[in-house]
Amino acid sequence: MNVLMVGSECTPFIKTGGLADVLGSLPQALVAQGHDVHVVLPKYEEMSDEWKEQLTLLHELNVQIGWRNQYAGVEYIEYDGIPVYFIDNEYYFKRSNLYGYEDEAERFVFFNKAVLGMVRALDWEPDVLHCHDWQTGLIPVFLHTHYQNDEKVKGMKTVFTIHNLKYQGIFADSVLHDLMDLDERMMTEDGLEFFGNINFMKGALNYADAITTVSETYAQEIQTPYYGENLDGVLRKQSDRLAGIVNGINDKDYNPLSDVALAFPYRSSLSKKAQNKTWLQEKLGLPIRKDVPMVGIVSRLVEQKGFDLVARVMDELLYHEDIQLVLLGTGEYDYEQMFEWAQVKYPEKVSANIMFSEALSRQVYAASDLFLMPSRFEPCGIGQLIALRYLAAPIVRETGGLADTVIPFSEKTDEGSGFTFANYNAHDMLFTIRRALELYHNNDAWKKLVKNMTKTQFPWKYSARRYSEVYESTLSSRE
Repeated sequence: MNVLMVGSECTPFIKTGGLADVLGSLPQALVAQGHDVHVVLPKYEEMSDEWKEQLTLLHELNVQIGWRNQYAGVEYIEYDGIPVYFIDNEYYFKRSNLYGYEDEAERFVFFNKAVLGMVRALDWEPDVLHCHDWQTGLIPVFLHTHYQNDEKVKGMKTVFTIHNLKYQGIFADSVLHDLMDLDERMMTEDGLEFFGNINFMKGALNYADAITTVSETYAQEIQTPYYGENLDGVLRKQSDRLAGIVNGINDKDYNPLSDVALAFPYRSSLSKKAQNKTWLQEKLGLPIRKDVPMVGIVSRLVEQKGFDLVARVMDELLYHEDIQLVLLGTGEYDYEQMFEWAQVKYPEKVSANIMFSEALSRQVYAASDLFLMPSRFEPCGIGQLIALRYLAAPIVRETGGLADTVIPFSEKTDEGSGFTFANYNAHDMLFTIRRALELYHNNDAWKKLVKNMTKTQFPWKYSARRYSEVYESTLSSRE
């Protein structure tokens, strides 16, 4: 099958979150299964000159946005065998950040229209347009409206993937007329209407041929009011077209045996892993102790990630338990201050690194014995997958992708790969951390847990098979 991946970011070109990792890895896994996969992105100012200098101009298009006729350049590079296109327009994309502008609706209406213009101009024809998150949500809508009689594209199918339902692309209804050239018929429950506004993601949910999200549990959760972000009714209505497919990780990139960021590469050796711990302790100014369990956190410091739970029991945990807590991340000011306060009060137990560094993140995974991720909700999560790869036992709440990827360890059966708790409760989390610390000091049980982690990996090839099934099912429904 010919598949065009449409997204707003992709590694190694531009990244703000996990979406970029998916767009950077999934195409290669699909190509390995015989598909012809291309990718299209906006050409952002923040892309490095290294990439910009390698781009070749393929097409120049005109895109109608309201009363304006806007230029769209289609530039091209081949990366690791994947053709990647960039939509160029300096007015919309030559800015210091990827997102967060007052004309956000206009920027991504333009991008969606430009992608469809590009598809019409290319010699290569996709069977499936695989759209990711709200920034691409209008492509299924336009295919069923402006392009419904266009011979070049009308047979193409769309798959829409929800990476995080919280971010939907909600704008004033004036966008419908002024930018999208659509009328009041779209202001309905089965169209784009959302509490008097329009909603890009809702449009995709109503018009895409298939819907996926990034874990099986999250696919069920978002059909409930608690997790559904006011779209649970739409998702229940479309449940026959909704599938949960857990993300993978690039197991060649995230490999502790070949990771150049690590001082001591290892595969499954606990002694080599302990050397990474003492190396990081020295680097961060913590007491150098092989025997102390290190708890790692690599995360955005936001409420979604469960840091209000950590705040409730931080003092109790650090006062009573012999641990070292290493944080790497930035985010909300209150959470940054919380960890900095903990470092001041417990300098021999806490290292708060309010920053982000890719190399340091890998060093934290490699050094940590336990990895804490107590999210309020988590569509899939990548931290726990990397932690498993680097043999840091995850401590997670049973939600979304965390529930699907971390199996609680049982001392009765010796099965499981980490530690979990169900209720969003600070002391349930604390109890689970203490259980993990107790197991850490049980040498035989800990070795069994580590052995299980070595067998619990999530390469992209398994997820790619599921996406292939979705594509095949979608295409087989062609009339």
